[in-house]
Amino acid sequence: MTASQTGVVAGRPRSRAAHEAILDAAIALTREVGFDALAMDAIATRAGVGKATVYRRWKTKESLIAEALERLVRAVPVPDTGGVEDDLLTVMRGTMRMYQDPATAALLSGLVAAMARSTTIATAVRSGFVAARRDAMTRVLERGIGRGELARDTNIELALDLLSGPLLYRALITGATIDGPMIGGVVGAVVRGFAPHRRSER
Repeated sequence: MTASQTGVVAGRPRSRAAHEAILDAAIALTREVGFDALAMDAIATRAGVGKATVYRRWKTKESLIAEALERLVRAVPVPDTGGVEDDLLTVMRGTMRMYQDPATAALLSGLVAAMARSTTIATAVRSGFVAARRDAMTRVLERGIGRGELARDTNIELALDLLSGPLLYRALITGATIDGPMIGGVVGAVVRGFAPHRRSER
């Protein structure tokens, strides 16, 4: 059977395995050397493919990293434990585990710096794992408001920032521990701060 009959193009196949290997290599190297020092040639070497294989798919490292970041995102389940505080703790524990990975801080520091210079990277970060977790927490907060556990006028955007900000600050600035007690303190403070008895319901 000929190549034209099978639909296979002669030469090195643009296999899915090579594609995945390149994305894996891009994230691994970003963690190791940072975004600024990341080189397409080094990605190709780490992935075990030729440079042409990389450049056929991505013309710039920004577009490559943007796709690699999308691949990191997994649907964040929205728990329903019956209470807003326990629901938030469940989501936040998943975030905590991400930050506890030693490679996360190195990855995030490089990406945060790159976001200021690249709209492609900024969009990928904001619409990727950041958006996935914020969406899950938004749904939990909205359900808490509907149940009367949180004030009707709860500022959801502010609540989301209060939930996420301390973890990012510790990961990138102070290097302090991100653990269960810390997560519990953050969630508890937010739930108390937006509780109906603490805010006007008129």
